[in-house]
Amino acid sequence: MIDEKASSKGKLSLFAFFAMTASMVMTIYAYPTFATSGLHLVFFLLLGGFLWFLPVALCAAEMATVDGWQEGGIFSWVGNTLGEKFGFAAIFFQWFQITVGFVTMIYFILGCVSYIFDFPALNSVPEVKFIGVLAIFWILTLTQLGGTKHTAKIAKTGFVFGIVIPAIILFALAIAYLIQGNPVNVKIGAEYLMPDFSKANTLVVFVSFILAYMGVESSASHVNELDNSKRNYPLAMIILVVLAITLNTIGGLTVAAVIPEDQISLSAGVVQTFQALILHFYPKGKLLVKGIALLLALGVLGEVSAWIVGPSKGMYSAAKKGILPKALTKTNKHDVPINLIFVQGIIVTIWAAVLTFSGGGSNVSFLTAMSLTVVIYLVGYLLFFISYFVLIFKKKSLKRSYEIPGGTVVKTIVAIAGLLTSIFALVISFVPPAEITGKSIPSYLMILSVAFVVTIIIPFAIYFIAKKKGSIKS
Repeated sequence: MIDEKASSKGKLSLFAFFAMTASMVMTIYAYPTFATSGLHLVFFLLLGGFLWFLPVALCAAEMATVDGWQEGGIFSWVGNTLGEKFGFAAIFFQWFQITVGFVTMIYFILGCVSYIFDFPALNSVPEVKFIGVLAIFWILTLTQLGGTKHTAKIAKTGFVFGIVIPAIILFALAIAYLIQGNPVNVKIGAEYLMPDFSKANTLVVFVSFILAYMGVESSASHVNELDNSKRNYPLAMIILVVLAITLNTIGGLTVAAVIPEDQISLSAGVVQTFQALILHFYPKGKLLVKGIALLLALGVLGEVSAWIVGPSKGMYSAAKKGILPKALTKTNKHDVPINLIFVQGIIVTIWAAVLTFSGGGSNVSFLTAMSLTVVIYLVGYLLFFISYFVLIFKKKSLKRSYEIPGGTVVKTIVAIAGLLTSIFALVISFVPPAEITGKSIPSYLMILSVAFVVTIIIPFAIYFIAKKKGSIKS
C-alpha cells in the first residue's frame, strides 16, 4: 500500500516500495523444492541472496535512474549500452521465460485444487493436468484484458492472504511440532550445511533458489518514484533479502522436517506439510487444510494475474520500434496489447503441452519447467550485467539519481559476483537433478537443451528479419 503522505507527494514510501518488490519475488510454493536439499538450503539461500539477489537489485537501480533510461526496463538498459539488437534479445528472454514460468505456477495451483476437491487426477494424469493448466491460464488472461489498474490490488491481496498468512500459520505449527519433541526428517548439524561440490546433481537444486529471487529488477523502474531513493532503495533491498532468506529457510526446513524427502511433491508439498501438521494436532482438521490450500491457490492466482500483462509491456515497446510486426502494436481501449497477449497465450499453451506430456511424471514436469524458466531468464541477466560493466567503465559521465556506493571498485565487485553466479547457475541447470533418474534423464536434457538453443536464436532472427525489411524505426 502507498501511504497517504507519500502518495500526495507523488512518491512511494519505503514500505510501499518494499511491498511491491516483495510481492514479485517472495513465493511460498518454492518451499518443497528448497526442502529437497535438506540443510543445504541455508547455504544456497545465502549464496543466491548475497551473491546474486543484491547485485541484480543494486545494478538495476543504477541503470533505471540514468537520464533517458527510465522507460522500457531492460530493453532500454541493454539497448543503450550493447546495442538495440541485444536490448531486444534481453527483453525477449525476460518475456519468454515467464511463458514457462506460468506453467510452473499453475502446476502449484492445480496441486492445491486437486487436494481441495479430492481430485488427484488433476495433479497426476497428464491429459487432465493439461486441461487444468489451459483453463486457469486462459480465464485469467481474459480477465486481464480490461486493464491492469486492478491487477496490483489483486497481487497485493494474494500476497497477504496467499503467502504471508499461510507462512505465519505454517511457522507457528512447526514451532509447536518441534516443542512437542516430534521426530524430524531432516539431518541437523554443521556437517550437513555445506553441499558436496563433487556431486553435480546435488548442486543443480541451486537453480530453484535463483528462481525464487528472479524478477527483483522489475521494481527498479520505480526508483525515481521512491522517496529518498539513495537511502531507501538499498535499505529496502537489504530488508527484503534478509526477510526472504529467513522465511525461505524456515519454510523449506519445515517441509523437510515434516515430509520424508522421497514423498515430497514439488507442486503440492506445501499442502502436504499443512496436512501433516494440522492433522497431527487436530485429526478432524481436514477442512482447515482445504481452507489453507484455497488461500495458497488464490495467492498464486494473484501472482499469475500480475505477470500476464506486465512482461508484454516491454515487448510492446519493441513492437513500437518496428522490431516486431505492426499487428502486435494493437491495443484495446484499456491500452492492453491484446495481440501480444494472445501470442503469449499460444506460447504458454505449447509449453504446457510439452512439459506436461513429455516430462515423464509430476516432479519431472515441475523440475523441467523450473529449469527452463531459469536458463531462459539467465541469458537475459548475462546481458544485463555485461551492459552494467559498459555503463560504469565507458559511460561514467551519464547522469543518474542512484549509484552503488563505494565507487567503481565496489561496483565492479558487485557486478562480477552477480555475473559469475549467473554463469554458475546457467551451467549447473543442464545437469539432471537427483530426483530425475533412468529414462527421464534423456527427456529432461533434450527438452532443456533444444529449448535453450531455440530461445537464443529466436530474438536475433526476429531482429535480423526486421532490419532486412527496413521496418525498424530510428
